[in-house]
Amino acid sequence: MSGLHHSSIPTGWREWVSLNGIDVPWIKAKIDTGAQTSALHATDITEFSRGGAGWVRFTVQPWQVTDDDAVTVELPVHDRRTVRSSSGHAQERPVVLMEVGIVGRTIEAEVTLTDREEMVFRMLIGREALRRGFVVDSAASFLGGKPPRAIRRRNRGKA
Repeated sequence: MSGLHHSSIPTGWREWVSLNGIDVPWIKAKIDTGAQTSALHATDITEFSRGGAGWVRFTVQPWQVTDDDAVTVELPVHDRRTVRSSSGHAQERPVVLMEVGIVGRTIEAEVTLTDREEMVFRMLIGREALRRGFVVDSAASFLGGKPPRAIRRRNRGKA
Protein backbone atom coordinates (compact mmCIF):
# COMPACT_ATOMS: atom_id res chain seq x y z
CA MET A 1 0.00 0.00 0.00
CA SER A 2 2.93 2.32 -0.51
CA GLY A 3 2.04 5.82 -1.54
CA LEU A 4 -1.42 5.69 0.01
CA HIS A 5 -2.21 7.97 2.91
CA HIS A 6 -4.17 6.20 5.64
CA SER A 7 -7.23 8.23 4.73
CA SER A 8 -7.36 6.84 1.22
CA ILE A 9 -7.20 3.07 1.68
CA PRO A 10 -9.79 1.54 -0.65
CA THR A 11 -11.91 -1.36 0.54
CA GLY A 12 -14.59 -3.32 -1.26
CA TRP A 13 -18.14 -3.92 -0.03
CA ARG A 14 -16.94 -7.27 1.32
CA GLU A 15 -13.49 -8.23 2.57
CA TRP A 16 -11.64 -11.05 4.26
CA VAL A 17 -10.42 -9.68 7.60
CA SER A 18 -8.43 -11.04 10.54
CA LEU A 19 -9.06 -10.77 14.26
CA ASN A 20 -5.44 -10.70 15.32
CA GLY A 21 -5.75 -10.64 19.10
CA ILE A 22 -7.96 -13.74 19.23
CA ASP A 23 -6.23 -15.97 16.66
CA VAL A 24 -8.85 -15.77 13.91
CA PRO A 25 -6.73 -15.32 10.76
CA TRP A 26 -9.67 -15.24 8.29
CA ILE A 27 -13.31 -14.24 8.57
CA LYS A 28 -15.45 -12.86 5.77
CA ALA A 29 -16.92 -9.45 6.59
CA LYS A 30 -19.44 -7.13 4.99
CA ILE A 31 -18.33 -3.51 4.89
CA ASP A 32 -21.50 -1.82 6.11
CA THR A 33 -21.69 1.97 5.97
CA GLY A 34 -25.25 1.70 7.27
CA ALA A 35 -24.05 0.28 10.60
CA GLN A 36 -22.43 2.56 13.14
CA THR A 37 -20.62 -0.13 15.13
CA SER A 38 -18.95 -3.29 13.87
CA ALA A 39 -20.61 -6.59 14.83
CA LEU A 40 -19.28 -10.13 15.20
CA HIS A 41 -21.12 -13.44 15.20
CA ALA A 42 -20.66 -14.85 18.71
CA THR A 43 -22.30 -17.73 20.53
CA ASP A 44 -22.33 -18.79 24.18
CA ILE A 45 -22.06 -15.13 25.25
CA THR A 46 -21.60 -15.06 29.03
CA GLU A 47 -20.82 -11.93 31.02
CA PHE A 48 -18.91 -12.24 34.30
CA SER A 49 -16.80 -10.21 36.71
CA ARG A 50 -13.02 -10.41 36.99
CA GLY A 51 -11.19 -8.20 39.45
CA GLY A 52 -14.29 -6.04 39.87
CA ALA A 53 -14.51 -5.32 36.13
CA GLY A 54 -17.01 -6.62 33.60
CA TRP A 55 -15.76 -9.33 31.21
CA VAL A 56 -17.41 -11.46 28.56
CA ARG A 57 -16.70 -15.00 27.37
CA PHE A 58 -17.90 -15.98 23.91
CA THR A 59 -17.22 -18.35 21.04
CA VAL A 60 -16.27 -17.13 17.57
CA GLN A 61 -17.18 -19.43 14.69
CA PRO A 62 -15.31 -17.93 11.71
CA TRP A 63 -16.80 -20.21 9.02
CA GLN A 64 -20.26 -19.69 7.59
CA VAL A 65 -21.26 -23.34 7.27
CA THR A 66 -19.39 -25.16 10.04
CA ASP A 67 -18.26 -24.57 13.60
CA ASP A 68 -14.81 -26.03 12.86
CA ASP A 69 -11.96 -23.87 14.16
CA ALA A 70 -14.23 -22.18 16.72
CA VAL A 71 -12.33 -20.07 19.27
CA THR A 72 -13.44 -19.32 22.83
CA VAL A 73 -12.45 -15.82 23.89
CA GLU A 74 -12.51 -13.79 27.11
CA LEU A 75 -12.26 -10.00 26.85
CA PRO A 76 -13.11 -7.01 29.04
CA VAL A 77 -16.49 -5.41 28.32
CA HIS A 78 -15.67 -2.00 26.88
CA ASP A 79 -19.26 -0.72 26.72
CA ARG A 80 -22.88 -1.74 26.17
CA ARG A 81 -24.90 -0.56 23.17
CA THR A 82 -28.48 -0.75 22.11
CA VAL A 83 -28.41 -1.69 18.43
CA ARG A 84 -31.47 -1.35 16.24
CA SER A 85 -31.76 -3.69 13.26
CA SER A 86 -33.06 -2.60 9.88
CA SER A 87 -36.40 -4.18 10.86
CA GLY A 88 -36.57 -1.94 13.94
CA HIS A 89 -35.80 -4.61 16.56
CA ALA A 90 -33.60 -3.22 19.39
CA GLN A 91 -31.08 -5.39 21.22
CA GLU A 92 -28.62 -4.47 23.96
CA ARG A 93 -25.19 -5.93 23.23
CA PRO A 94 -21.82 -6.06 24.95
CA VAL A 95 -19.04 -4.18 23.16
CA VAL A 96 -15.41 -5.35 23.16
CA LEU A 97 -12.27 -3.83 21.67
CA MET A 98 -10.62 -5.97 19.01
CA GLU A 99 -7.68 -5.69 16.64
CA VAL A 100 -9.07 -6.04 13.13
CA GLY A 101 -6.79 -6.56 10.15
CA ILE A 102 -8.42 -5.11 7.05
CA VAL A 103 -6.90 -4.44 3.64
CA GLY A 104 -3.34 -4.71 4.96
CA ARG A 105 -3.89 -2.46 7.98
CA THR A 106 -4.64 -3.28 11.62
CA ILE A 107 -6.99 -1.05 13.58
CA GLU A 108 -8.57 -1.24 17.01
CA ALA A 109 -12.34 -1.41 16.62
CA GLU A 110 -15.35 -1.45 18.93
CA VAL A 111 -17.23 -4.65 18.13
CA THR A 112 -20.66 -5.69 19.38
CA LEU A 113 -21.30 -9.38 20.01
CA THR A 114 -24.47 -10.98 18.66
CA ASP A 115 -25.82 -14.15 17.08
CA ARG A 116 -25.51 -13.70 13.30
CA GLU A 117 -26.13 -17.38 12.49
CA GLU A 118 -28.82 -16.55 9.94
CA MET A 119 -26.76 -13.83 8.26
CA VAL A 120 -24.55 -14.32 5.21
CA PHE A 121 -21.55 -12.59 6.82
CA ARG A 122 -20.13 -13.51 10.22
CA MET A 123 -18.92 -9.95 10.71
CA LEU A 124 -19.92 -6.40 9.81
CA ILE A 125 -17.40 -3.58 9.68
CA GLY A 126 -19.27 -0.37 10.58
CA ARG A 127 -18.67 3.35 10.14
CA GLU A 128 -16.75 3.82 13.41
CA ALA A 129 -14.02 1.47 12.14
CA LEU A 130 -14.17 2.74 8.55
CA ARG A 131 -13.65 6.37 9.53
CA ARG A 132 -10.13 5.35 10.55
CA GLY A 133 -9.04 5.88 6.96
CA PHE A 134 -10.99 3.66 4.58
CA VAL A 135 -12.91 4.55 1.44
CA VAL A 136 -15.53 2.03 0.33
CA ASP A 137 -15.79 1.10 -3.35
CA SER A 138 -19.28 -0.40 -3.55
CA ALA A 139 -18.48 -2.03 -6.91
CA ALA A 140 -15.41 -3.88 -5.59
CA SER A 141 -14.86 -6.99 -3.47
CA PHE A 142 -11.85 -8.37 -1.63
CA LEU A 143 -9.44 -5.53 -2.41
CA GLY A 144 -7.32 -6.77 0.50
CA GLY A 145 -6.95 -10.15 -1.19
CA LYS A 146 -8.40 -13.56 -0.57
CA PRO A 147 -7.17 -16.38 1.63
CA PRO A 148 -5.87 -19.55 -0.01
CA ARG A 149 -8.47 -21.60 -1.89
CA ALA A 150 -8.55 -24.25 0.86
CA ILE A 151 -9.64 -21.59 3.39
CA ARG A 152 -12.36 -20.27 1.09
CA ARG A 153 -13.67 -23.81 0.54
CA ARG A 154 -13.64 -24.43 4.31
CA ASN A 155 -15.80 -21.32 4.76
CA ARG A 156 -18.35 -22.92 2.42
CA GLY A 157 -18.26 -26.22 4.34
CA LYS A 158 -16.10 -28.07 1.83
CA ALA A 159 -12.97 -29.92 2.86
